[in-house]
Amino acid sequence: MNLNRFTICLLGIVLVSCTTEPEKFVSDKPEETRFTKVTLVERLDEPMELEVLRDGKILFIERKGKIRMFEPTTGLVKEVGFLPVYFEAEDGLLGLAKDPGFYDNQWIYLYYSPAGDESINRLSRFTLVSDIMDPESEVVLLEIPHFRGCCHSGGSIEFDGQGNLFLSLGDDTTPFESDNYNPIDERPGRPENVDAQRSSSNSNDLRGAILRITPQQDGTYTIPAGNLFPVGTPNTRPEIYVMGNRNPFRISVDPQNGFLYWGEVGPDAHSDSLGRGPRGHDEVNQAKKAGFFGWPYFVGDNKPYWYYDFESQESSFAYDPSAPVNNSPNNTGINVLPPAQKAMIWYPYADSEEFPALGSGGRNAMAGPVYYHNLFPDSDVKFPKYYHGKLFIYDWMRNWVFTVKFGEDGDFAGLEEFMPNTKFDKPIDMQFGADGALYVLEYGTYWGSQNDDSGIYRIEFNPGNRRPIARSTASVRQGAAPLRVLFSSAGSEDLDGDRLTYEWDFYGDGTSLSNQADPAFVFERVGEFNTVLTVRDNQGLESRSVIPIAVGNEPPVIHLRWEGNRSFYWGRPSVAYKADVDDKEDGSLEAGDISESDVVVTWDFLEEGFDKAISEMGHQQTENSAQLLGQNLLVKSGCNACHGMENASVGPSYQAIAERYVTDTEASGALIQKVIHGGGGVWGERLMPSHAHLKSTDIAQMVDYILSLNPNSLSSRKNRLPSSGNVLLDRHTNRGTYLLTISYKDRGANGIAPIVRREQLVLRHPLVLAADADFFRGTAKANLANSRMVKFTENSSYVGFEAIDLNQIGKIRLSIDPNRRTGRFEIRKDSPEGPLIGKSEVLSDKLRPESEAGKWFEISIPIDDAQDVTDLYLVFQTDTGVDIWGSFLLNTFYFDKGR
Repeated sequence: MNLNRFTICLLGIVLVSCTTEPEKFVSDKPEETRFTKVTLVERLDEPMELEVLRDGKILFIERKGKIRMFEPTTGLVKEVGFLPVYFEAEDGLLGLAKDPGFYDNQWIYLYYSPAGDESINRLSRFTLVSDIMDPESEVVLLEIPHFRGCCHSGGSIEFDGQGNLFLSLGDDTTPFESDNYNPIDERPGRPENVDAQRSSSNSNDLRGAILRITPQQDGTYTIPAGNLFPVGTPNTRPEIYVMGNRNPFRISVDPQNGFLYWGEVGPDAHSDSLGRGPRGHDEVNQAKKAGFFGWPYFVGDNKPYWYYDFESQESSFAYDPSAPVNNSPNNTGINVLPPAQKAMIWYPYADSEEFPALGSGGRNAMAGPVYYHNLFPDSDVKFPKYYHGKLFIYDWMRNWVFTVKFGEDGDFAGLEEFMPNTKFDKPIDMQFGADGALYVLEYGTYWGSQNDDSGIYRIEFNPGNRRPIARSTASVRQGAAPLRVLFSSAGSEDLDGDRLTYEWDFYGDGTSLSNQADPAFVFERVGEFNTVLTVRDNQGLESRSVIPIAVGNEPPVIHLRWEGNRSFYWGRPSVAYKADVDDKEDGSLEAGDISESDVVVTWDFLEEGFDKAISEMGHQQTENSAQLLGQNLLVKSGCNACHGMENASVGPSYQAIAERYVTDTEASGALIQKVIHGGGGVWGERLMPSHAHLKSTDIAQMVDYILSLNPNSLSSRKNRLPSSGNVLLDRHTNRGTYLLTISYKDRGANGIAPIVRREQLVLRHPLVLAADADFFRGTAKANLANSRMVKFTENSSYVGFEAIDLNQIGKIRLSIDPNRRTGRFEIRKDSPEGPLIGKSEVLSDKLRPESEAGKWFEISIPIDDAQDVTDLYLVFQTDTGVDIWGSFLLNTFYFDKGR
């Protein structure tokens, strides 16, 4: 699901503020390898905003109400405060900023949704005492009404160099009642949150605006000169600096010229509509001065919406950006608004014609800091002059970071992706620290969850000696005590070639250490531990990698007895199977210690085939890593950003959906249509936009997976099998994949949470495209006449398949085109140099049957009688030479059961 409308509209960046002359622009772009992304802390619980202090401590907030601090001297995080908040949908603890005089007064500002029945959001000031927030020190500056449940809360805070506080506020309006175009429903008796004209285009309302106020010592505030409406202007709020915003997600202020930047999360409509208006766009905006930025009348570069009468369902006129007028009966402000300002950058779900580098897909635009090289002291990690004066922007959904260049007049002059080869996991805030390094807060994959891939990271520039990179793995991460674990530092490296030293802290408390690169350790204590690897170069620079280890509960062991080939199917046989489940603490299924009802066995058929890289087939995995196709499609589509597995988030949990439709025979079809077209009403104000951009077959798999989460559901019972029996492979035609899945969740032990293990058998059709192989070397993929072929472009090049069951396979038939080249194929096990189990004759065009002139033709290679499961390689050998232009061609494999 695209998080676009369910955005966590949070707080922006606080920069060092001063006035200085710009430095000369430097054109030499530094190599990406000169930047290092250092992990400071991970596994945060919905992190929202960070403030990097000058001593290296990092203050940050989490949406459910925690204020936390990272201590650089220890690498640990402590809780420094907590606010009871309402954290449903998009609300919670949303914004954080430190006061310009923080190092003297220890004041911080928080924007949050107070717990209780009152539907408001609040901007308050608090005082830290010895790094602990005093809850009694709260001074309330502003309270803003907000319709709880949906949508667009805003909450980004930023100070400028004159001590003015900027606060961004969303339009507090649902987009769904307007088909994801502009919400201007003026009908009497309708809910208040269906007309954004009451907020974003209402000069007498603070919502849908970015405010600018000057906080005072006594907790009040004054209005600085230059806001959109002078103090005393009838029917206006003087706090408004810019208005006409839908969901300003992150804001920042240029520390040199005071320009305001923000990311605007736009509507969801996927196509332009005659009579309604343009498709949805996200924006990155620049305000050199106060102004009106168009919502809900315009989007992007002032693409106009139409006035639409929701009662008659007729459109009257397109709005005029030079003279916008708000005649809504819900408007309490002025009618004639200032001219609408265009966005600086705008982009839809699809590829952008104006900004093609931004790609396509989900959208959540955010504005980060502007970097000035001379604002930071000499530092070994500060960014180079190349980025001087550039704005950093980022997208929460697309996981990219770009820099924006400006001309001498401050206008947009170009885009460039920053660190394109570096992985970012939902960046949600970023700020330059006092050292000139960029600190990035990443939310992680799942919305509403504590994500393993969330964290705080420091991006350093290293013109000289670069910080080493720490990587670590463990042979096991869960088990009963005593637990022996083999650790490895493989992959740790120093880009300068320095010799590394290693330090392992197994319990994470300094009590058990090792200086070996790849040590073994026996955990005698029961509990959950963070094993820390620290690597150092010969100049003392270091980095860390953390592996969580849980000791006290042995994972269950699942084994599938299967009377047939474990890779392919032939014909329409009935095959016997039996599930064996053993658990050290729980007992075994066979002995009756484990109830058969607790062992889930399912049988599925997928017509469209199966992505083996997604399925992680054939292995016992934890619940998070062994995911079925539908579960992985949910992750890939972004749906987990809005739905938790067990807990409600922006939308209901998957398990709640499965429970609601447990006996509904029409649920699958209805939910597929709801995902495609969008809708609401079942979960109150929890509404969902259209996802027509997703393949209908993918949506069907996602819905089936969700419904299967309740073991009593019709969907689960339809595919549910006993622990032993027979399955009939009778649903395929000439393609498709069968999946037999066994899973068991143990009961937990010794205070360690239950562990899920899953074994999955994936059976596919024996005719396989060569281009779908798992391993390639010296080859090229190409499409020609609907053939996804592979070209062998050098001697000893190969393609290979992972974990092929050779039981019952007597030969492999290949569809080839020698293409005026001569060569032969070798079939080898385990590796390209492994045991030879089959070999072709010398192959050339001379072998082509006359009836197959100019076409693919087939050859057969018998293989030795092998019964094991192994990686299988097809190695091409030639004496006549091949290259990218004159190459030997391979189309398909057929794994033949016969001899």
